[in-house]
Amino acid sequence: MAAEVTKITKDYQQVWANCLNIIRDNLDEQNFQTWFVPIKPIGIEKTTLILQLPSHLFYEWLEEHYINLLKKVIKKELGEMGKLQYRIVMEKKNTPNDSQTINLPSNPRQPISNPSINIPIELYKTGKKELPTPYMVPGIQKHKIPSNLVETYNFDNYVEGECNRLARTAGYAIAKDPGGTSFNPFFIYSDVGLGKTHLAHAIGLQTKANFPNKTVSYINADTFYQQYVEAVKTGNRNDFILYYQSIDVLIIDDIEHLGIGNKVSTQEAFFHIFNHLHLKKKQIVITSDKSPVDISGFEARMLSRFKWGLTVEMTLPDFDTRVKILQKKLANSGITFSEEVISYLALRITSNTRELEGAMIALLAQSSLNHRPITVELAKEMVDKYVKSTSKEISVEYIQKIVGEHYNLPVEKINANKKDREVVQPRQVCMFFAKKYTNLPLSTIGRLCGDRDHATVLHACRTISNLYDTDKKIKIDVDEIEKKMRI
Repeated sequence: MAAEVTKITKDYQQVWANCLNIIRDNLDEQNFQTWFVPIKPIGIEKTTLILQLPSHLFYEWLEEHYINLLKKVIKKELGEMGKLQYRIVMEKKNTPNDSQTINLPSNPRQPISNPSINIPIELYKTGKKELPTPYMVPGIQKHKIPSNLVETYNFDNYVEGECNRLARTAGYAIAKDPGGTSFNPFFIYSDVGLGKTHLAHAIGLQTKANFPNKTVSYINADTFYQQYVEAVKTGNRNDFILYYQSIDVLIIDDIEHLGIGNKVSTQEAFFHIFNHLHLKKKQIVITSDKSPVDISGFEARMLSRFKWGLTVEMTLPDFDTRVKILQKKLANSGITFSEEVISYLALRITSNTRELEGAMIALLAQSSLNHRPITVELAKEMVDKYVKSTSKEISVEYIQKIVGEHYNLPVEKINANKKDREVVQPRQVCMFFAKKYTNLPLSTIGRLCGDRDHATVLHACRTISNLYDTDKKIKIDVDEIEKKMRI
């Protein structure tokens, strides 16, 4: 019996080790270390691999971002009928060694307050991966057209800031009158991880809430292409086009992917779909990593149509918006971080909201795995270990915070239109470090430091540089501030 147990232990550990080898080849090291190294294999039953995760949020992140990758590796290791079972075990506060297993609720994203959870995930129900084939029902029985919308990507969970206010306002207006505004098509573009997909889903969900009888469908451009190829192979191209022309609100994500490779025929099909929907005053929502003028691989006639309605760029969220994003994510999950920890994460992680959310969950995982309280010290360790090029991602806001703490001045006062020596010098120090540690142009640094012009920034940098060599106090101040920034 002992030998049999040993064999089973070796089997499930080896299965997961083989999975990790494949997963590692498909991810960068940062994401691999954050999301997969903390996972522990704890058993295998026939074709079901059981994995232990640190938290329910951890499960949600894997399900949302890596489920397709997990499907592939499980299929490779356990066959077509392979399944996963996630087991989330969280300690009770007063009885750390006591745990229990409960059934998965009907809505796997609803808040869970129980100390542990057992989540069975069936990856393959029919023995093969199913690709939606809408062309099999060419525009008939609209109620059968899937919306493909994620319920949590709604307006209630969407944090508004200067970076996305116009896009959010326009999106909400579209949901009130889809196809009836001048925002058609509605083209949203930004760098990755800034909330385009969330906003696109929110528009769809709000439209369905306002107009239950309207057909709303979200689709990624890659899936659209795969469906089209399958339709051509089976002789259903016209049915495919008719199907999409029957939709009231079409949301297509990552449209730039249709310009990659030889997809001329797919673009032609989309062209006919677009023209029909626009003519019939049906709403079209498009997202992209690039603006219409920067997208390559499309004919001019298609690019011109992208600009018929409203084109909006979403930019990087500022510090206040990043704080609100973290607070919203934590509140939705029933978890609390101290204000200091939230501020630290918002100050140090500025690249995109996706990385910000990832850092929050990684911090939860580290706390759970190592049985440590969530403090600024743990956050610093986690950020330095898991966030890419942290030392190069120092923001102007972060510099201002450190300088303000050093001189015991609020950031608002540093940026105010005052010329007192106690304020001017700290402001100049902020500009000096902003030029040194960011790649921002002087005009942008000036704008972020109280709406100064680039000449003022250049003067400030020269002044601090000269004083550093001649004024002992300034040298000490600058060295101490720089040391704090690099912690």
